Amino acid sequence: MRPMLRLGLTGGIGSGKSTVAGMLVAWGAALVDADAISRQLTAPGGAALPEIARQFGAECITESGALDRDRMRTLAFTDPAARQRLEAIIHPLVGREVQAQTLAAQQAGRRCTVFDIPLLVESGRWRQQLDRVLVVDCSTDLQCERVMARSQLSRAGVEAIIAAQAGRERRLAAADMVIFNQGLNLSQLADEVRQLASGFGLSSGQRTTEENTA
Repeated sequence: MRPMLRLGLTGGIGSGKSTVAGMLVAWGAALVDADAISRQLTAPGGAALPEIARQFGAECITESGALDRDRMRTLAFTDPAARQRLEAIIHPLVGREVQAQTLAAQQAGRRCTVFDIPLLVESGRWRQQLDRVLVVDCSTDLQCERVMARSQLSRAGVEAIIAAQAGRERRLAAADMVIFNQGLNLSQLADEVRQLASGFGLSSGQRTTEENTA
């Protein structure tokens, strides 16, 4: 089994991190999305819900049987202890699923697996599990503009989310590579990703070839 590059991908809300992740997948990388795993764990029937209901009350579960994300988000931002309790429930479950997906990527012979981890810097435990870290960066003002344009959040609401994340300097200090996603159109961003993908040994046809031979 050939070595697989484990690439950590992170960036603040509105940085364009998810767009970059999608472009890397198009170049043949496998993707392990920690946030998507977390959402699955808190969707109807999710493995995290029974313990969340036990610790935080049934009112934190919606009528459809999913986590009331707005309620929990408000609680987590206003009560750090509540956020820690929630993370203690979800993070071990996320970790197990990340391991399972990583093993599957290795067995499939992927050259690179991208670990899309919003709180890579904040957690303190991810860096030692990764070979390199790519940070997608932009100004705080642009983060606010992008998030406000795609959501119903006010500027104050977006700024509260940004304040709860690691600051730009801290993220950049953890980076091996940086994409400064400001003033770039999608084509220019794709060019930046293409150059990185080439350095990772990826090619646009790799994914199709590997899937056809799996």
